[in-house]
Amino acid sequence: MPGEPFDQRDGRIWYDGNLVEWSGVTLHVLSHALHYASAVFEGERVYGGRIFKLTEHTRRLFHSAKTLDMKIPYSVEDIDSACEETVQANNIVDGYVRPIAWRGSEMMGVSAQDAFIHLAIATWEWPSYFDPAERLKGIRLMMSPWRRPAPDTIPCDTKSAGLYMICTLSKHEAERTGYADSLMLDYRGQVSEATGANVFFIRDGVIHTPTPDCFLDGITRRTVIYLAGRCGFEVVERAIMPEEMANFSECFLTGTAVEVTPVSQIGEYSFTPGCITETLMDKYLTEVQPESDATAAAE
Repeated sequence: MPGEPFDQRDGRIWYDGNLVEWSGVTLHVLSHALHYASAVFEGERVYGGRIFKLTEHTRRLFHSAKTLDMKIPYSVEDIDSACEETVQANNIVDGYVRPIAWRGSEMMGVSAQDAFIHLAIATWEWPSYFDPAERLKGIRLMMSPWRRPAPDTIPCDTKSAGLYMICTLSKHEAERTGYADSLMLDYRGQVSEATGANVFFIRDGVIHTPTPDCFLDGITRRTVIYLAGRCGFEVVERAIMPEEMANFSECFLTGTAVEVTPVSQIGEYSFTPGCITETLMDKYLTEVQPESDATAAAE
């Protein structure tokens, strides 16, 4: 991401129970997480000073940590409070929040049962609004050469650092060739997701999305499914083969960072962002605002 390096910014980061100066946060080169990817994290958005679905994100952080055999030394309530404290300390109105838990440097090797579990929370400004006219043109994706692994080979329902390596490789290749992102198939050759977002397709007024059985079932994904139902749209979760993309009229991505973003092209397949995509974009932006009476539950 262009701009000021993230290690040279002003502000304060919540680190192992205390707010410390941004420049004072350090990580030893022999931390287990750096060598063995033993880290889990969340990505959250701040709208009008409020973190959207904060507790759901924190609970997922705990789920990810438990799956990786990591015991976070704080409660869900502690981390919720720390996230809010960090946002307030940095005067963030519209921004991004990144809680991360990782194994420290007490042990070096595959086994790290006695390593201390650290937790940090950083936040930075990230305006939430896009030019609707520009955004409705849709972004272009290529087909990634990398595939999502089978669920018995990775902890696929977690936000774990190691799972993003093939996403970075896919994203880099896309950007080098003039695309915004890549669409990844899964180990069976079925459509799965983009590098950091879930995907939806529309045909004859019905919304179709891959079943998240080997990739993350995003909180934004579940929110959009809820909103679509509230609007009266039918949503079908099922296996989708790549050749089916020839028969879909609209396509969009969902995620904390991308929110609801229309897609105009995936490889050889083209789509025209239309009224259903635009409706869900608008409904989502309304839902995330602090004055929204959000009732969507993402269990």
